[in-house]
Amino acid sequence: MRAEELRRHAGTPLRTPVYPPRATRFTDREYLNVVYRTDPGALRDAVPEPLEIDEPLVRFEVMKMGDVEGFGPYLECGQVIPVRHGDERGEYLHAMHLDNFGATAAGRELSAYPKTTGRPALFAEDGALVGTLDYGSQRVATATMAYKWTPLDLDAARAQITVPTYAVKIVPGYAGDQRVCDLVRTEITDVTVKAAWTGPARLQLLAHVMAPLADLPVLEIVSASHILTDLTLSPASPVHDYLTGRAYEGAYGA
Repeated sequence: MRAEELRRHAGTPLRTPVYPPRATRFTDREYLNVVYRTDPGALRDAVPEPLEIDEPLVRFEVMKMGDVEGFGPYLECGQVIPVRHGDERGEYLHAMHLDNFGATAAGRELSAYPKTTGRPALFAEDGALVGTLDYGSQRVATATMAYKWTPLDLDAARAQITVPTYAVKIVPGYAGDQRVCDLVRTEITDVTVKAAWTGPARLQLLAHVMAPLADLPVLEIVSASHILTDLTLSPASPVHDYLTGRAYEGAYGA
C-alpha cells in the first residue's frame, strides 16, 4: 500500500471499516435527562480550566439511538456538566458509556468524546421511563421518570440539547508523553424535535471504579425530560491548547 493511500484512511484497522469520516446523522434519538444538584467541591475537581461553573449541576442522560448512519442502533449513557467558556454557556462532557465499538472509536478518534464501554438501557415499564447503566454485570445507575407525564415546549427541549459541548482531547505520544492535549468544542445541528415531555424523576448512582458516576453524588433532583429528536453532530474544533497554555486563534471565548 502506497503512502498516498495510507493518508486517505481515517483510522485503523486499514482494511476494516470502523466509522465514516464525516458528520453523523441521527434519526429517532431518544433522551432521558435528569438534572441534579451535586457536591460543589467534587464538581470543581472534575471540570478542567478554563471552563467555569456557576451552579453545582449535572445532567445524567441515557440516549437510545434509533438509527445512526454508519453505526446502526445503539445506546449511550453518561454525565454532562453545565459550564461557561468566556461568555458562552455550554456543557462539559464528563462521562460516556455505550454499547457500540464503532461509535466509541469515532467519538474518541474523530472528536474528543470521553467514550468507553458499558451496557445502557432505556425502556418504558409500569408507567415509568426507565434508564439504566450496567458496567459488566454490575448496576451503576438507575433513572426513572413518570412516562410522558407533562408535554414540554419543543423550543425548551431544543434548548436543552443544542448548547455547545466541550471535552478534553488527549493523544498520547510514543514515549508516554502527550502529543495533543486540547479543550475542544462541538455542537448539535440540523435539529428536529419531534416530541418532548417533563415530569417527576429519581436517580440512583452506585460506586464503581471503572464507571465512577457516583463520584458526583445526587443531592437533589432539579428537573427531568424525555425528548425524541433527529439531529446531526458537527465536527469538533480546538479552543485551548493545554501543552502551550494558549487559546487557539479565533476560538470562542479566547
